[in-house]
Amino acid sequence: MSDAPPVRLVSAIVPCRNERGHIEAFCEAVLAQRLPPGVLLEVLVADGRSDDGTRDWLVAFCADNQAPDRRFVLVDNPGRIVSTGLNAAIAQSQGDVIVRLDVHTVYAADYIEQCLQALDKSGADNVGGPWKAEGSGATQEAIAAVFQSRLVAGGARSRQLDYDGWVDTVYLGCWPRATFQRFGGFDEQLVRNQDDEHNLRIVRGGGRVWQSAAIRSTYRPRARIADVFRQWRQYGYWKPFVMKKHGQPGALRHLVPAIFIAALAGGSAFALAAGPWLAAWALLPLGGLLLLYAAYLGAATLDVSRGLPPSTADRAGVLLRVPAIVAVHHLGYGLGSWRGWWDAAVRGRADPAFGRLTR
Repeated sequence: MSDAPPVRLVSAIVPCRNERGHIEAFCEAVLAQRLPPGVLLEVLVADGRSDDGTRDWLVAFCADNQAPDRRFVLVDNPGRIVSTGLNAAIAQSQGDVIVRLDVHTVYAADYIEQCLQALDKSGADNVGGPWKAEGSGATQEAIAAVFQSRLVAGGARSRQLDYDGWVDTVYLGCWPRATFQRFGGFDEQLVRNQDDEHNLRIVRGGGRVWQSAAIRSTYRPRARIADVFRQWRQYGYWKPFVMKKHGQPGALRHLVPAIFIAALAGGSAFALAAGPWLAAWALLPLGGLLLLYAAYLGAATLDVSRGLPPSTADRAGVLLRVPAIVAVHHLGYGLGSWRGWWDAAVRGRADPAFGRLTR
């Protein structure tokens, strides 16, 4: 009688487009994953018609990596966005467990092993780890530090690195195949927020999502402030479409940036509309708002400073960039939200200009 553990096939799904500078290191890292006994891994890379050499490299790499315990498969993603890529990979996957991986993320050697343990212990419909960001150089380090700040993130559990427990969403995710059979795949109308929407669908449908601090990975954020603005404008734009689909107003942290934009616009309009005899008084609401926001930026910078690792080389340079990056988060998300509400509620359709994924 054999004591060998039963074979368990895990399918890793990886959306990818124009990642020639990152895909090789990512695939090598996946090959280095420490898998539990009896676990076989298939890695389905859904390429969104890359035109930078990524696809050619993947064709050759997948052909050379067909080992029974670690097999790479190239999946075509004509939709070119994350949600269509995830669904295409799921459709071709064969595993009883599906784990999502991102090319711009660095994984602990036991990442998949910890996902499986959390899934088995919790009985959840989706498990994942916290969303940890790290950068290189003062600007990207500041972007990562702002991303990690709970004061900026509005208390989102997904940014709390030591939290174990039930949550409303997790970074990336690991699911039993039955989760997709029960709740469906990712919404292909959403360029952003497709993971949050899917988790919302799970929770509203009676399912559960678990976060484990033992599932460790590190995300590489955007390296330029202008790219952060575009990214968060997209996040803000697509959130109203999720709200409309599920008939929910969203959490307060999703609404505050849009409220700030409205208050800023209203205060400015009031000041401009006032006659010269009321000019000084008319500036009071706008001035008060800006003073409050300046105080918030100071508090956010202090919060970020407390969370900076001791190894940060240019601490002053990082902290000097924090106020601008925080403001870019809020302005991008707020402006995107207002445009998204207009398109979702009034026009009834998304603007194709927001359909192109930014990186």
